[in-house]
Amino acid sequence: MKWLELHIDTTHAGLEAVETMLSSLGIDGVVIDDETEFQEFLENNHQYWDYVDEELEKRMEGKSRVTFYLEADEAGFAKLGEVRIALAQLKHSRTDCGTLLMTLENLEDADWENNWKQYYRPMEIGERLLVVPQWETADPKGRIPLILDPGLTFGTGSHATTRLCLTALEQRIHGGERVLDLGCGSGILSIAALRLGAAHAFACDIDDKCLDVAYENAALNGIGPDTYTVRVGDILTNRALQAEIDGGYDVVLANIVADVIIALAPAVRGLLAPGGVFLCSGIIDDRAEEVAGKLRAAGLKLLESRESEGWFAYTCC
Repeated sequence: MKWLELHIDTTHAGLEAVETMLSSLGIDGVVIDDETEFQEFLENNHQYWDYVDEELEKRMEGKSRVTFYLEADEAGFAKLGEVRIALAQLKHSRTDCGTLLMTLENLEDADWENNWKQYYRPMEIGERLLVVPQWETADPKGRIPLILDPGLTFGTGSHATTRLCLTALEQRIHGGERVLDLGCGSGILSIAALRLGAAHAFACDIDDKCLDVAYENAALNGIGPDTYTVRVGDILTNRALQAEIDGGYDVVLANIVADVIIALAPAVRGLLAPGGVFLCSGIIDDRAEEVAGKLRAAGLKLLESRESEGWFAYTCC
């Protein structure tokens, strides 16, 4: 049996978050290498040591790494794709986890680049959309094709949170809408809105990689900068970005995480046009009631609630 040995580089503060993320995907057998714990061990047990192995100390310097193993088969590569997406979401939700660089051994990088792609297939979502990876071809059969290359950003359509948003979105786009996509990732939601008939979409993300990826995905779908604007920045703190975004949107999208949605909630009404809706997702089930309460406290009315695979999405006005 062949195995993949995978490493995720993080920080001491990020170790628990990475372990929790992997556990949520059914990966519990992990190995932790951490300089902080190593130094604490030495300090607390120095009476038992005649010397400290300098080579080992050097290897541990600056290290906070989680190692895990997957079988090198179809299921293993599919799980690896899930980890890749979850890591991208973790980068959005935490700023104290370091690079979150994932590397693997026992497989050439070029092989990984080819292998993970085979587990993204054309996907029917809702009543009108067909998400098609750039490297695939598909007969849309009357659906609207949404061509996507996720690159290194979050948003392929395969994650439950994205599917929930797309399903809600297609019911709210009838033609001519202005759309705001907060935390756009690959641009999948705002590009889908334009493919469904929205007139213009403004998208932003704190990750600068998303700028190129979102514009490239838009181009794959025949969408140009005349109808699609992408910016990098934090809407919660960046005054220039806030001024450029302004308001008057028929649909505001936020497929992020619970804490960011809670922080955004008080500003949502100022972003919406009369009759506009706020579609938010990325809410894990054990925080669903908390987020719903914060949205109501911010003066928003919950119109619809959707749930899939332990994730929730809300439609508010």
